Parts: sequence; C-alpha cells; structure tokens
Amino acid sequence: MQIDHAETANIEKLISRIGAGLDQFLKFEHEDCWHAEPQWRAHLDVPLPHQGVGIDQVIDDLVMHVIPNGSAVPKPGFTSFITTGATSASVLASTAASIAAPQRYLLNAFNLLEDVSLRWLASMCHVGHMQGVYSSGGSVANLLALGAARQFAFEKLGHDAGADGISKPVHVYASAESHHTIQRSAGVLGIGRRALQIIACDSQGRMRVDALGAAIEKDNRSGIVPMAIVASAGTTNTGAIDPLKEIGEIAKEYGIWFHVDGAYGLPGILDERIRHLYDGLEMADSVIVDPHKWLGASVGVAATFVRDRQLLYRAFTQEPADYLEGAIKQETEAAPRIEHSMDDFGVPYYDYGVELSSPCRGVVVWAMLREIGVEGMTQRVKRHNDMAGYIAMAAKAHPNLELLLEPTLSICCFRYVAPGIVDLDAFNRQLHRRLIRENQNLPSTTQVNGKLALRPCFVGARTNQAHAEALLKDVLRIGQDLAKESIGF
Repeated sequence: MQIDHAETANIEKLISRIGAGLDQFLKFEHEDCWHAEPQWRAHLDVPLPHQGVGIDQVIDDLVMHVIPNGSAVPKPGFTSFITTGATSASVLASTAASIAAPQRYLLNAFNLLEDVSLRWLASMCHVGHMQGVYSSGGSVANLLALGAARQFAFEKLGHDAGADGISKPVHVYASAESHHTIQRSAGVLGIGRRALQIIACDSQGRMRVDALGAAIEKDNRSGIVPMAIVASAGTTNTGAIDPLKEIGEIAKEYGIWFHVDGAYGLPGILDERIRHLYDGLEMADSVIVDPHKWLGASVGVAATFVRDRQLLYRAFTQEPADYLEGAIKQETEAAPRIEHSMDDFGVPYYDYGVELSSPCRGVVVWAMLREIGVEGMTQRVKRHNDMAGYIAMAAKAHPNLELLLEPTLSICCFRYVAPGIVDLDAFNRQLHRRLIRENQNLPSTTQVNGKLALRPCFVGARTNQAHAEALLKDVLRIGQDLAKESIGF
C-alpha cells in the first residue's frame, strides 16, 4: 500500500489549524459562548447536507464557530462541578489512542497500558492490592462495584445473581450525602432504587456509624439481605470523608461488602496532612476513583478496583459470540505461541464491566502519571486543598463572610453576610448569578445544614492560588454592591 504524502502533509496542516484554534481558546480571553449564540447557531444548526463540503471547510467551521464557543468548564476560574479541562498529556494521549487503537482489546501497547496504568493508579491511591477496570465515569464505576457486591452477597447464599437475577430483597446502605448514582445503580442492577437505605449524617456531612448499625440490625431481624455499605471518601457536596475505619469494622462484623466511593476525593490521600482520614480504606472490598476529576484526564475516564476481579467477571461476563471468539487464535497445547496481535484479546476488560466497545483509557492515565509522577499529583492536590483552606481562613476573618463548614479537601462552603439582609439564601443566590454572568470565577452553590452556600471546588490543573484570591475579591465586591442595592448602605 502506497502512502499518499500529499494527503499526509494536508492532514498535518489541518491539525495545525485545529491546534492554533485550541491555543487561542485556552487563553480564555473570549466572552461566554452565549453572547454569540445567534451567530454560531445559525451557522451550525442547518439541514442535513446532501453533498459534503470537504475537510477544509469542516476545519474552518471548527476553528471559527465551534471551538471559540465551547464550554466554560475548562476555565481556570471554573469551580462549579468536579470536572475540569483536560491536561495536554491527556488530550494528546486520547487523540493518539483514537487513531492508533480505537478499541482497548487485542495484544498491543495500548492494551498493555490499560493494565500498567491501573496498577500505577492503584499504587498511587494506596489500593495496590486491588485489580481494576476502566469505565466512562463514576456512574458506571459505582455500578460495577455494586454489581460485584450483588454477586458476592448472593453467592454466599448459593445463588448466581449475574446469571439468574436476584432471589431475595436486599438493601444497600449509603449516607444522605452519597452520590445519587448509587441509587441509580441499584435500579439498573435490578435490586430497585428503593433498596437504598439512606443513613443520616452528622453536622460535618459524615455518615453516622450508630445509625448504620441500627439499620443493619433492623434488616437482619426482617430477613432482608444486607448487600453493601457505601462510604464516601470525599462527598460531592462538601468533600466530607466518612469514618472509613469504623464503617469497615461494621462491614467486617456483619460480612457485608464494603464499597468506598472515592470518585472525587480518593487522590486526597496524597496529602499527608489528611492521610489519616483514609484509615480503613484497606478494609474496602471495592473502591472507585475518577481520573477525569482531580487528576486532569479528559472526561470519560473512571476506575473501579476490587480485591478479586473474577467477581466482576461472574457479574458482567457476556455469552460467547462466534464473530468475536472466532476472530482470534484459539490457544491450545498444540498451538500456544502468540504470533500476531490478533492471536489473543489481551486482558478481557469487556467481561469485567458493561462495555464491549470502549476507548483505550489507560493510555490517558499513563501519560499523565508519566508526565508529572506521584510527586506532581501530590503537589496539585495539596495546592488545591490549600486554596480551600485559604478561602476558609478568609471567611472566618472577614466580617462580611461566614464559613459554613470547615473544608476537608478542596471544597469550601461559605457565604456573604451583612446586617440588614433578611434572606441570606436569596441574597447569596443572586450574588452567585452575578459571579456567573461575569464569567471569570464560577463556583456552584449547595446546601449546608439548611443554608445556601457558595461552593468552589478547586480541582483544575490550570487553577492556582491567584484564582482563589480573585474569587474572594469578586464575592466581596459583588456582595457589597448588592447590599447597597438591597438595604441602602
């Protein structure tokens, strides 16, 4: 096969144009995309073309109308959701995979890096005794972990839930601050969303161990199978870490699967100042972490770790398909040699989860860890935790700010206060919307013990101390202006 060198040169030029457009976007000098919405919508929302315009015009459209009108999420001042703009290493690695290895199976370098990166990630997050599998995000990662828990619970009863479904009602125990994907996982797994037993939290947003024990005892008397306990290592709302050791001891006492949702907060274990809060993690039967959150991967990368990956296999394996198994060499004693990358599927990740077709996610995690190492990730985590601490100290010191909860990780919950403001929730909601309209510092809001809080979550690789300082200045400036408007001083 001959290589068309002219075509190759043209591709290089097209990639260069896309790169230039992305470089301009990453200067973050543009207004929010909604200011130009009529223009880009008119250009993009057109009837299905019957004749193509060619790749050059497509690149023009991307550079002129699509990229400049992208999301606010990658902005360094964006602190609303626990997703962020991908690092350069992540973008380049995922681009390489999309071209050179569109699927994660077969014996090739990308398949190897699925395994290598999972081992690296587990080691960095202090769960090196576990085996993992990647999926698209925390929603699926939690689903896989709870699928393993379901398999474990019913196998103890002599029943194969993966093959035959559930045979008894079960309960899953999670705190009131647990992520709502736990409830959805229960629905998808066929145990029912109402099987989720909500355990009360203390004033710091952590699961109450006494309430957990009482709920399990009640179910034991009722004959309901206790399937899993879900603890949070960094809640989405406030970053709270449940008392993992105490919860793990209860799980061990009753023989219940112990799952730790560390989608956001597990990398916090890198900060030695708070590492003790993760005591008990070693007792977990499953743990999840999302590299596309704090670690800076492109969105669509999560990892589920379990002690025994064969439980995942029994829970999620698909039945053989002739077109798949027939495409590879059937290794026997007479023909054990591997002579081609299609002689074997490699590690059968497709049988450890719910995706057959899947991108190679491991190369993304590998590239990020290869670039900056554990030391670089530790510095990032500590920087973000320090930024939340900075906001907290300022909120405690300033007469017009109130700290609603001491930060545990990189989330800080605070609000603006001033004499004469009757409805502080409504006032801070209005302050928040003005912040968003200014398009520089973009936190979210949440409820903390019944009060509306401004909630910056610092996770962006491009976010630094200057952005925390800028957010604080903007909150005080806008708060002062609003107070003058509403109470006239």
